[in-house]
Amino acid sequence: MRRKRAEKRIRRPDPKYNDVLIGRFINSLMQDGKKQVAQKIMYQALNIIEEKSNTEPVEVFKKAMTNVQPAIEVRSRRVGGANYQVPSEVRPDRRVALGIKWLLTYSNARNEKSMSMKLANEILAAAQGEGNAVKKKEDVHKMAEANKAFAHFRW
Repeated sequence: MRRKRAEKRIRRPDPKYNDVLIGRFINSLMQDGKKQVAQKIMYQALNIIEEKSNTEPVEVFKKAMTNVQPAIEVRSRRVGGANYQVPSEVRPDRRVALGIKWLLTYSNARNEKSMSMKLANEILAAAQGEGNAVKKKEDVHKMAEANKAFAHFRW
């Protein structure tokens, strides 16, 4: 390694729930630097979750995140002129990033009226272990399982 690794910055928690994960989710939800809009959408979604499930919305959100985060994924490796899909473990930071990305992608693809409704319903579905984001995680795991024969190419 030629240079030293970039040091991890300390992430700021969100102002309402004082939670780092929610702060990170809001930053991913944000478009064109409009953080207030992203916060409004997220907090509305959490309010909808609270109304629908009658439980603590932050707990539901965290459960959804753990249900969506992948443990293993496949990476492309070129060995002797052939590309192999090699299963490898996912680093914790990337695990969270993928979970957030999938939740946002699949909530955006839903057919509800507002983004906060879409997001709330996708989070509720993910917390119960269903929904497209959870399906994506299961597909990634299946893909890794199917390519377990190439695990010895890992390095």
